Amino acid sequence: MIDAVSVKDAPAGRADASLAEITARRRGRVRGYLFQYPRAMDAVVVACYLLLVTPTAVESVLDGVWPVALLLAAAAAALVFRRSGPVPVVAVVAVLELGVTLLHPWGSNVSAGLWFALYAVAEARSRRFALVCLAAATAPLISLYFLLAVGPLDGRLPDMGVNTPENFQLITSIAAAVSITLSNVIATGLGVSVRQRREHEHEISAWAARAAQLGSVTERNRIAREMHDVVAHSLTVMVSLADGAAVVVKKDPARAAEVLGELSRTGRTALADMRRVLGVLRDDSAPGQAPRGPLAAADSLGKLLEGFRTAGLPLHYTHTGPSLPDDAAFQLTVYRIVQESLTNVLRYGRSLGRVDVAIARVGPAVTIDVVDDGKGTVDSGGSAAAPGKGKSPGSVGTGRGLAGMRERARIYAGTVDAGRSAEHGWRVHAVLHWNGENGNRGT
Repeated sequence: MIDAVSVKDAPAGRADASLAEITARRRGRVRGYLFQYPRAMDAVVVACYLLLVTPTAVESVLDGVWPVALLLAAAAAALVFRRSGPVPVVAVVAVLELGVTLLHPWGSNVSAGLWFALYAVAEARSRRFALVCLAAATAPLISLYFLLAVGPLDGRLPDMGVNTPENFQLITSIAAAVSITLSNVIATGLGVSVRQRREHEHEISAWAARAAQLGSVTERNRIAREMHDVVAHSLTVMVSLADGAAVVVKKDPARAAEVLGELSRTGRTALADMRRVLGVLRDDSAPGQAPRGPLAAADSLGKLLEGFRTAGLPLHYTHTGPSLPDDAAFQLTVYRIVQESLTNVLRYGRSLGRVDVAIARVGPAVTIDVVDDGKGTVDSGGSAAAPGKGKSPGSVGTGRGLAGMRERARIYAGTVDAGRSAEHGWRVHAVLHWNGENGNRGT
């Protein structure tokens, strides 16, 4: 009775799994492995840092400045904890590298530890906080090189010989400060970029989960609407047929046999319809699952009307204009509106002399009118109830049927109105718009 589950109705777990698979493929094997095993990534970071500062450590040992090697080793040990405590690691590394620069100012890559530490901070914390850490960690090194060039520490930079320019100390200090600043800015920028990309991935994942959940809710509502239509219609008709058979069984056995046959056919049809509806809840790989295609409503509308006639409705049907659009979903909408309207007439109508069903198509508009001349009152749900019974449980509907008709009509930019007819009785008036020939539904 309903279509198969679409992609948007996939469970949230499946949507999350698909996004995770796409992200894993984009990372590749190496990055995927390092992402899966963060301790291995920490080891790679420490190894890269040691490789960058090895020349400085060797030079300092050869020059007899042993503390430099010890400070570099301490910085390497601190980087192991950059993931769990990025901010303390930045502070420790900044102090250690400040000491290395003071003891061995002409060493290469003396600020390499700050690259990895600032990257970790930018990846874990907000952009503003990362920029504050960048400024706080970079300013002491820049100030130290300024003091080495023009301050009380002037002369600590190496003398390259008699051909060096007069302001060699200043030029070297400025170059070192600019290099440290740019490298730290680049490291922070990379961390911010990675953080933003991961936040974007989380947002997409959350959006996919919400969309899948919404699709699941929509599907459950659609199943509930279909179940209501099937059960309410079938049980109402079957009860009416059973009551009728009990009345005429002694007077007209042949007529009773005909009514019982219609009762049996209605029950089988209801079982088949429920099997179709519940088929969407089964796994796609389950053997022998029920078909889930839309009902061929154009062929079944006549059977539907004939079943209501057998159940006792004085039914008259007219169709004007071209035939209904050759679209199973649209035909199903028309079928369900007629079915629900006649079910309400059969359930609540009293003293019925005539029930008219009229379907008219004028261009893209399809109008459905179901009018009866019976008696009844109106409940809060918009259904007709038998007079004198008030709001008893057996006579008052929930209004879910009318809501279901309106939901179906909205798919085709349509409306459904239900209420007292101008003269007497009850009238359901629905208008649907079909623009399928132009490539869309409704307007």
